[in-house]
Parts: sequence; C-alpha cells; structure tokens
Amino acid sequence: MDILTEANDNSRFRYQGAELDLFEKAVNWKQYLSSCVLPWLTGDVLEVGAGNGATTPYICSQKATSWTAVEPDAALARVLRDRLLRNLPRTPWRVEVCSLKELGEEMTFDAVVYIDVLEHIECDANELAMAASHLRPGGRLAILAPAHQWLFSEFDAAIGHFRRYTARSLATVVPPGFEHITTFYLDSVGLLASIANRFLLRRHTPAAKQLAFWDRGLVRLSRVLDPLLAYRVGKSVVGVWRKGQGTG
Repeated sequence: MDILTEANDNSRFRYQGAELDLFEKAVNWKQYLSSCVLPWLTGDVLEVGAGNGATTPYICSQKATSWTAVEPDAALARVLRDRLLRNLPRTPWRVEVCSLKELGEEMTFDAVVYIDVLEHIECDANELAMAASHLRPGGRLAILAPAHQWLFSEFDAAIGHFRRYTARSLATVVPPGFEHITTFYLDSVGLLASIANRFLLRRHTPAAKQLAFWDRGLVRLSRVLDPLLAYRVGKSVVGVWRKGQGTG
C-alpha cells in the first residue's frame, strides 16, 4: 500500500535537530533496538514521529499486519514514504503527515511505538494520553528514549530534547489503566561514551568517526554485556505497557 496523507498546514512544520542524519548509518544500533521491541509490535502498528524512516524497516516485521507512520514534517515525510516504498514491499503501510492530535479518532491500533521521540515533546503525558486513545484494549505501548537526566548535555539541548528518562520517570507519564509489561536499559558500554561527552568533551554534535566507533564497536560490546548486567544499565531506556481491557 502506498498512501501519503497531508493534514492541515503541516508543510510548515520543520523538525528541530539534525540527529536523524547523524544516526541514519547506525545500523548495529538499529538492529539491536529492533530486536528488543519487535515482540510487541504486532498487528496494526502506529509509529509516532517516524522522521525520515531510517529506523522503520528495522522495527516493522512480518508480524505487523499494517503499519501507519505519523510524521508532521512534510519534507521528512516524503523521504519516509520513499524509504517505505523500497523497504516495506509486503506490509500494507501509510504515511500520515500530521501530529498525533490530528490523526483521525477512528484510527485504532494494536501497538503504538515511539523510538527516540517522546523526549522531543514538551507535554509528554498529554501525548501518551492521546496515544492511549488510539490503542485498542489489550494494545501495547512501546517507548525507547534516552536515559538519565544527569546525562543531559549540550547535544541534547541542541537537538530539541526536553528531558531524558529513567524507568521510574517514564512510568509516571503513562496513562492510568495500563499494565506494566517490562522496562529495561540498553547500551551499557555506550553509557560510558555519553558520560565522557557530558562531562569531558561537551560537544554539541558528535563527529562522524565517534558515531561510527560507537555503532561498530561499543554497541556490539553492549549486546554482550547488557544481558550480563540484567539490562539494568544503559544510555537508553525501553518501556512497554499493555492497555487494560476495560480502558476506554
């Protein structure tokens, strides 16, 4: 399916930050995070803030019967559409050029996923309340976000982050009526690089060589070390919740 729908005047929306281009080639990281969230992304899936679609092919498996990607930046949405045309030949999909609040109320899903998006949204609790209204009873809410507010750096500020999360702070913005499934941390080795950037390097933007070293070296080490640490340490946090059967 090839659908791109523009709502209202979102062509004037412009994404703040350039990390999408920076992290587009972080293949090992995308493969790692996808392996951790795929079990819950089944049925009809809504991806909020899909950006340029660099992560979407990794988190959309054959267990997804349909995929709807919401992206308010019209320029990014066009890149997203082209990428899905190339990479999702079998899964019915659509791109909605709008924010979540402009998505049709009649559109409901079995899963809603946020990958490095919630930290860009000032009113995160309100955002998740809207996401809950688009989830069917029993549907899953899956979130991946940067971890630990004490790591908030000049880079975070430069790319439009309002905050970083812990397992506890992430749970506080999930709407009532959701059952907690799991929360865990990823990239324990990458945490060391984030600490170095926060307290020593203080770079607004990581260099391409730094990103390549992280993705090709540190992420691979984290895939070995994270299970040994019981996923209790890392620079990213993942949380998954299930909507209660009696929740409207």
